[in-house]
Amino acid sequence: MTASPRAAHLAELNVATLLHPLDDPRIAPFVELLDPINATADDAPGFVWRLVEEGAADATGLRPAGESVIVNLSVWQTQEALWDFTYRSGHLEVMRQRRAWFERHVQAHMVLWWVPAGHLPTVGEALERLAHLQAHGPSPRAFTFSSSHTAAEAAGLQDDVRVRATHCRDPHDAYAPPR
Repeated sequence: MTASPRAAHLAELNVATLLHPLDDPRIAPFVELLDPINATADDAPGFVWRLVEEGAADATGLRPAGESVIVNLSVWQTQEALWDFTYRSGHLEVMRQRRAWFERHVQAHMVLWWVPAGHLPTVGEALERLAHLQAHGPSPRAFTFSSSHTAAEAAGLQDDVRVRATHCRDPHDAYAPPR
């Protein structure tokens, strides 16, 4: 099956700051839930991909956002598929218990964005999207469930960015709002 040139999938990153190291007994209930919840995600309708550390079953050993911060990066066919997994599966119970294992974030700790079907985002790309959301608020470039944007809106943003980039002296200005 070949995706159309405009087909898009939803990428998702969330970060969580551990209250204790992963090998601490106080985090053991969370660690015990990792395999079953990841299996639920892998089998969920609309699931495309999730980041895993090479040679591991999950990404908890990767620490690109700091030594006490774990990351979860995944791609889904639709926003509805991600919503269903997040809020209508065993994952919801994990979220209800999160205060026992993770610090409360004062800034956005989850970001969504559209990617071309077949594209697997890098951790760097994902962290940049989160930083963009934290600095500028929700937009078609970086948003949340409660401030979502469509793939068409994001595609329009990309077209606008390409046009502005061809008219800017500094390519880094391509993400600046039009003057």
